Amino acid sequence: MALPTYADPLERAWHYAYLAICTMIFVFLIAPIIVIIPLSFNAEPFFTFTRKMLTLDPQGYSLRWYDALLTVGMQTPDAPRDGSWWSDLWQNAAWVQAARNSVIIGLGATVLSTGLGTLAALGLSRPEMPYRRLIMAVLISPMIVPVIIVATGMFFFFSNPCVMLGVECGRLTSSYAGVVLAHAVLGVPFVIITVTATLSGFDQSLIRAASSLGARPPTIFFNVILPLILPGVISGGLFAFITSFDEVVAVMFIAGPDQQTIPRQMWNGIREQISPTILAVATILVALSIALLTTIELLRRRSDRLRGVTGR
Repeated sequence: MALPTYADPLERAWHYAYLAICTMIFVFLIAPIIVIIPLSFNAEPFFTFTRKMLTLDPQGYSLRWYDALLTVGMQTPDAPRDGSWWSDLWQNAAWVQAARNSVIIGLGATVLSTGLGTLAALGLSRPEMPYRRLIMAVLISPMIVPVIIVATGMFFFFSNPCVMLGVECGRLTSSYAGVVLAHAVLGVPFVIITVTATLSGFDQSLIRAASSLGARPPTIFFNVILPLILPGVISGGLFAFITSFDEVVAVMFIAGPDQQTIPRQMWNGIREQISPTILAVATILVALSIALLTTIELLRRRSDRLRGVTGR
């Protein structure tokens, strides 16, 4: 917001002090993230800036740690990069397997949490819904309760999901289904909050008008409601995907050796062998997060335009 020309000296002083405070807060929050980006290009196996890096010597920078992402765990990492090399990478590279698991689990959890969260938000947006506040509090509790508590409860429940029925059934731990369900539980609150915020500006008279014209509920949902709340649904799905992609605690409790994700692989790397490879992974995740957050912001603005809300 620009400073008006009629502002007095006190207002001008507060304006510039406000900008300085916001800048310091921004630097305080973003500096720990920004510092890892140049460190990921370090030519030496250190977590500190070398003299060559500080003097901007090209020899101090390298892509060796990004290349290591492809070769860690391969049987023949030094072989010619032909078809067999790429096959070896796809089947044996540890980080590639972790990325594949993260994408599979993230997409599954996103689809499940987006569907359930959208349905819950539609129900909670109805004025005749009883105990709306209580139900909302219960549904968003996984976002409020510490993840370690939620993960512990899911571990014992997924070890025997039929325990409340008094019968034995298959375990969901150490399976893709169990990890997807766990991540969906953590992603549903974000979808509910995002879609509920979108529905707060929804004109309910459109539903009544469609009903008066003979439209059935499925037709009303897909042709009237969904097109208007779609930006909010997609935003909630992106939040759910980010939550799943970054989650490590639930994976540690529920996943098995075949369901290792990128955050769990980073955790293992920190515990077993500290390597700047982790910084390269973190840089890629930062770039991915920025891209997703930019998409969410664009969808938010589109949703505001569809609802007739002006402003930046």
